[in-house]
Amino acid sequence: MNFLYPSFLFGLLAVSVPIAIHLFNFRRTRRVFFTNVALLRTVQTETKSFRRLKHWLILVARCLFLICLVLAFAQPFIPSKNKLGLSRQGVTSLYLDNSYSMQNERNTKRYLDIATGRLDELLTLFRNATSLQLLTNDFSTAEQQTGSAESVRDRVTSVRFAHTPRTLETVYRRQRNLLASLNPGGRNQLFWFSDFQKSTVGDLSRLTIDTTDRVFIVPLDAQATKNVYVDSVWLSTPFIREQQNNSLNVKLNNGGRENVKNLPVRLYLDDAQTSTASATLLPGGSATVSLNFNVTKKGYHRGRIVFEDFPITFDNQYFFVIEASPAVRVLHLFEQKSGAPGRPTDYVDAVYSNDSLFVRRSFNAQNFDVGQLKETDLVVLEGVTQVNGALRTELERFVQQGGSLTIIPPTNPDMASYKPFLNTLGVGNAQSTVSAAGANPSSLPIADPDRSNPFFRDVFQQSYQSEPLNMPSAAPVWRWSAGERLLSLRDGNPMLTRSRTGQGSVYILANPLASTYGNLAEHALFVPVMYKMAALSIRAQRTAYSFEDNLITIPVSNPSERAVYKLKHDKLEIIPVQRTVGNQLLIEMPKSNELSAGQAVEAGYYELQLDGKTERLLAFNHGNKESVMDFYSADELRRAFANQPNVEVFDSIQDGDFVQVLEQENLGRSLWKYFLLAALAFLLIEVGLVRFMKG
Repeated sequence: MNFLYPSFLFGLLAVSVPIAIHLFNFRRTRRVFFTNVALLRTVQTETKSFRRLKHWLILVARCLFLICLVLAFAQPFIPSKNKLGLSRQGVTSLYLDNSYSMQNERNTKRYLDIATGRLDELLTLFRNATSLQLLTNDFSTAEQQTGSAESVRDRVTSVRFAHTPRTLETVYRRQRNLLASLNPGGRNQLFWFSDFQKSTVGDLSRLTIDTTDRVFIVPLDAQATKNVYVDSVWLSTPFIREQQNNSLNVKLNNGGRENVKNLPVRLYLDDAQTSTASATLLPGGSATVSLNFNVTKKGYHRGRIVFEDFPITFDNQYFFVIEASPAVRVLHLFEQKSGAPGRPTDYVDAVYSNDSLFVRRSFNAQNFDVGQLKETDLVVLEGVTQVNGALRTELERFVQQGGSLTIIPPTNPDMASYKPFLNTLGVGNAQSTVSAAGANPSSLPIADPDRSNPFFRDVFQQSYQSEPLNMPSAAPVWRWSAGERLLSLRDGNPMLTRSRTGQGSVYILANPLASTYGNLAEHALFVPVMYKMAALSIRAQRTAYSFEDNLITIPVSNPSERAVYKLKHDKLEIIPVQRTVGNQLLIEMPKSNELSAGQAVEAGYYELQLDGKTERLLAFNHGNKESVMDFYSADELRRAFANQPNVEVFDSIQDGDFVQVLEQENLGRSLWKYFLLAALAFLLIEVGLVRFMKG
C-alpha cells in the first residue's frame, strides 16, 4: 500500500494524546468511610474491573479513529500493475480538440460536449492538483500556464469551436514547451480528447513521444456520417456584364459515407436569393451545379452559396465576390497603321472604341512609358518593324506575368529582331514570305474556323453553326510553326495562332491589316476575333480565398513600394505581412493565435484598403480539411503507436466507466474512502461506549 500524500502520516503522532490521558489520570481519589465495608468491597471490585475494560475499549476506539482519519488524509492506494501509471505529483496537460469537426453528433449530443463531460470527470482524479494545463486549438496565451482542477473546470465550460485545426505533432510540441519549463526531466502525463480526424491530425509516424511523458489517447469513436461542402466556385466566362445572363459553377463534395439526394443549393447576391439548384452526391463523390444570375450594376457583388446539411453546419455557407464589367485595358502600340497610303485607318482603335467595356490607349511603339504595361491587360503591337531593346524586354516580362500580346506584323518585318523575340515567347521557325524585290505576297482565302473551339464560343449564332461561311482572304508576310491554330489559310499555313507563355498568351496574325494584304480588317469576323482576344486577356476572377493558403496573391493597380495595405472585416482591422511584386500584392493571413486578445479571423468579406480607401473586396473562407468525415479508430491509433509503450489508447470515450478504468489501471485502487468510513465507525463506537456502557 502506498500513500498519495505521505506527509500527513505525521498526524499519527496525535495518537499519543489519548494514550497519555489514559495512562496518566491525575484526578485525586476521595476516601469515604463506612461502618461495614464487606459488601462494598465486593461491589467496588466488580465496578473497577468493568470500568478498566470500558476505558481500554474507549482508548482503542479513539486511537483507531485518529489512525483511520490520518490515513484517509494521506490517501492510501494499492499501486497499479502498470509501471508507467499516472502521477498526481507531476504536470498534467489536457488537450481538448475544439475544431469544427467536433460538431458531429452521437445520440443527439455533440462530440465536443461528450469530450468536455469526460474531461470534467477526469478532473475528479486531480482534485487537489495545482499543475494542470488545458490546451485547445486556440493556442491562446492563457493556455500556457497551469492551474488547479477548479480553474480548469471553469475554463472548460467556456470552450467554443475554433476554425484552426492542429496536427498532433503541433499539439505535442506546444505541450512539451510548458512541461520542459515547469517540470524538466520529471514524469508528466498528457491527455488527448479528440475525434482524431485523418485529414487534420497529421502524419502519426513522425510523432515521437518523449520517454518521460505518458500520453493517454481518448478517441471519440467518431462515425463518418454525411457532410457536404463547397470545393470551389468559378465563373463560366472570364468576366460578367450587367443586364446579361451569367453562369456560376459550384463544385460540391460529399465528405461522408452516406448518400445525399436532391440537396437544395441556393445562390445569394448582395443578400438577395437569385438562383437555386439541386445536387445528388454519392459517398465520397462530387457534383457540379450551374447557377444563373443577372446583375444590374457594375462593381463588386457579395455572393454566398448556402445549403442545409446537418449535423456538420460550419461549412454550409461559402462566401465569394464577383466583379461585374471589369474594364479591359488595351494598349495599342504602332509604327505602321493600316489603311491606304496617305490615308491610314486605325482599325484597332475603331474596334475597341465602340464599347465602354474597353479602356484603350494608343502610342507610338518608340515613344511610350513602359510603366503603363503594369496597368494593361492586352497589348496590340501593330506594324512595328523591329522589336528590340527595352521594348522587347518589357513585352517579354509583361507576357510572363500574365499579360496578353497580339502581334500584327508590318509589311516587311525585320526577322533578325523578330526571330529571337518570338523564340522567347515560344514561337519558333518564323520566316518571312516577302520577296527581296518587295512585291506583295499573293492573297489566299482563309479556311472555315473550327466552331467547336472554345475561342469561338458565342461568336457564331446557333442557326449558322453548320452553314459554310464567306471567309475573307489574306496575304501573309510571315510563317511560323507553333501555338494553337485559331484560323488557317486554305494552303494549311497558320493565319492566327495562340501560344501560352509563362502566365500569359501570345496571338500572332499572319498579315498586316492594310487592304492590300487582304480584307480581314473589313470583314465581319474581325471584330469578334479582336473582342475575344481582349476578353480572354482578363485574368479569370479569383472569387474567394482560403485562410489555409500560406501566401495569397492579389492583383493591384499601380502599387507603390511603400504602400501598406490593410484588411478590414466588421470591427477587425489587421495589417498582414505583405510585399509587392510587379502589380501583384502578396500577403500572409495571420493565424488566430497571432492576433490580439479578443480578435479572430472569420469567414466573410474583407475590404483591402490603402490609405483608408477600399481598393478591392475579397472573400475568405475556412479550409475544407475538416469537412472530410474520416477518422482514426482506436485500433488504428493503437497500431500507429505500437512501438511507443508510454502511449495508451482507450477503446472509446463513450465508456461509462472511463474514469474508473483509468484510475484502477494507472493510479491503483484508492482506499481513502474506506479509511474515512472506518474513522466514522470508530467514532460512533466511542460514543456508544461512553453512553451505553455503564458500570
